[in-house]
Amino acid sequence: MSAQHRPVPTEPGLHDMLVELLRRGPSGVDCDRIARELNRACECVSLDRRAWQAEIERSEDGAELARMIREERPNLFSDSVVFAGERQLDRMARTIAAVERVVALPAWRERVLAHAPDVARREPKARGVFLGYDFHLGADAPQLIEINTNAGGALLNALLARAQRACCAELAALAAAPPGQSPEAAFLDMFREEWRLARGAAPLRRVAIVDERPREQYLYPEFVLFRSLFERAGIEAVICDPGELACAGGTLSHAGRTVDLVYNRLTDFSFDEPGSAALRQAWLEDAAVITPHPHAHAIYADKRNLVALSDDGWLAAIGVDDDTREALARGIPRTRRVREEDAAALWSERRSLFFKPAAGFGGRAAYRGDKLTRRVFEQILAGDYVAQQLVAPSRRRVGLAGESVELKLDLRNYVYAGRVQRVAARLYRGQTTNFRTSGGGFAPVLTVPCTRPVRPNRSRHEPAHTGA
Repeated sequence: MSAQHRPVPTEPGLHDMLVELLRRGPSGVDCDRIARELNRACECVSLDRRAWQAEIERSEDGAELARMIREERPNLFSDSVVFAGERQLDRMARTIAAVERVVALPAWRERVLAHAPDVARREPKARGVFLGYDFHLGADAPQLIEINTNAGGALLNALLARAQRACCAELAALAAAPPGQSPEAAFLDMFREEWRLARGAAPLRRVAIVDERPREQYLYPEFVLFRSLFERAGIEAVICDPGELACAGGTLSHAGRTVDLVYNRLTDFSFDEPGSAALRQAWLEDAAVITPHPHAHAIYADKRNLVALSDDGWLAAIGVDDDTREALARGIPRTRRVREEDAAALWSERRSLFFKPAAGFGGRAAYRGDKLTRRVFEQILAGDYVAQQLVAPSRRRVGLAGESVELKLDLRNYVYAGRVQRVAARLYRGQTTNFRTSGGGFAPVLTVPCTRPVRPNRSRHEPAHTGA
């Protein structure tokens, strides 16, 4: 499939800077500005659908997976890439590193666990796989919108990145795969590390990939890809509903066979639903290694945590250093609890606010303040909500059926043990990401490099950034 491409930006001098940057290496140009301009004006169709199908078909049931995505999930993948400046990626990594330093403090855990459900207060040895730090690219710096503990799409995005065709010679180098370990190998190592932390040298024999009615989930194809990944590594794997599990005698099982590790994709974060009873028992009895888990959700993903992370006075009082507080202030929009006594002020300021349920996910029951009616506002006041300073998403212009279409975008950082494993974009229309937008869906992120001074020693607060 040949790639289609419209001209790169025509702003005076910018094309020449692009050529110099991308052909000869970094030369002191503003990489963030170039990334923004590429997103605005470089309307690429870079996804090679034949290569994508070949990648999918390498897995078990690959032909059926390809059909399922093509016919039932046509907007899972965008045909385009998204550009990000190296400084933008570094700033996101610095914000993530700052959050991780605060989360490690005893005072943090004391505060966030005080309002967590009892089941989340058990602290396991496993860290929790696939934290998702979601950012909008604000005018001054990337802004952390939320943190998720069961972020989907990492394996799909690894596949997607290998199915790209460079739109033009200037961009070919950016699309090249970085040297080193493959994403699949890194993800396997992550699960093995979770198992090692919890069970030491014992062999990992069987994994259950668990979600409610898994075949009905939009990201079910990724479950199948993970099952194939585990099985190629000699680890038996099954995809199941939590209600198919049983826990007795300190053992979690599926169809009468022991489950060692659960890759948890549920949005029942505290295992409160009746169908999650076996998982809840296994979690409390340590009958299986469950990752991610209720404790990780409580200390990272509860939206009330954003209130604490944007409370500079409290952070200073618990001993958070100046550099960390500065990184958080630059990277997290101010967030506050919604209280009835603040109703007048919140209504007055609503156009600059975004309202989210404390325990929500995926944009459910979340509202832009400028779209609120009085009736919905009253429901928010009666619920458990936070109000976050509105950060408008940046835009990506794509070519779609011969037309030029502008979509919103956010950037998801997949993180484990404080390290950014991968960065992917989601393109969409509407209020939140929904995988229902023509031309939208997951998209690879290409890094536009910058010139940075060489520093012989890494500061103790400088994050280890693995790139996009």
